Amino acid sequence: MRRVALGGSLAAAVTIVAVGASSAAAAPEGFACTGTLESGSYNKITVPAGATCDGTNATVTVRGGVTVGAGATFILGSEEGTGGGTISGGLDANDPASVQLHFALVNGGVTIIGGNGFFSTVEDNVINGGATIDGYTGFWLGFIRNAVHGSVNLSNNTLDDPDANEFVTNTIRGNLLCHNNVPAPQVGDSGGSPNDVSGQKVDQCAVPGL
Repeated sequence: MRRVALGGSLAAAVTIVAVGASSAAAAPEGFACTGTLESGSYNKITVPAGATCDGTNATVTVRGGVTVGAGATFILGSEEGTGGGTISGGLDANDPASVQLHFALVNGGVTIIGGNGFFSTVEDNVINGGATIDGYTGFWLGFIRNAVHGSVNLSNNTLDDPDANEFVTNTIRGNLLCHNNVPAPQVGDSGGSPNDVSGQKVDQCAVPGL
């Protein structure tokens, strides 16, 4: 399935807030991102419930992590390799509409719990601290071409697209656990390769080809 970022018309419908490095540093509570995320340095980024934070073309440095609220969308980088950056303090999303993370270095892990939306994807990142995507529902979900230092748990994700749950071509220095995903994890149309896992592949991700 060809993914299309959700930031276009949705982001245009909300107020665009741009903050440079100096103003972000001046706000210890962090930056509430509701609109376009500009390149720069931030103490912390929070995406309020229901908001969209579109950093498709942004290159950012975040010192205190990213928090994504219920029904919110967070986009950093793109499949084409534009944008990205470094997030220290991890990414934590609770019931998001969509998380789209590309070409980022994340220190502190990636956690997505629950949520419902058109799609979410974590692709081409370096993640220190492991990753969990548990209980996401919608149309499509991918976890592809990431280098992860820590275990990965991709479980209880129910998607409508028959080629969803594409969990391939990852290098994982830890275990890969996959439980109760519908459809079962697969290569899909990504043309991916089996995951390189130093620990154990458990349950649905223990099948040949994954």
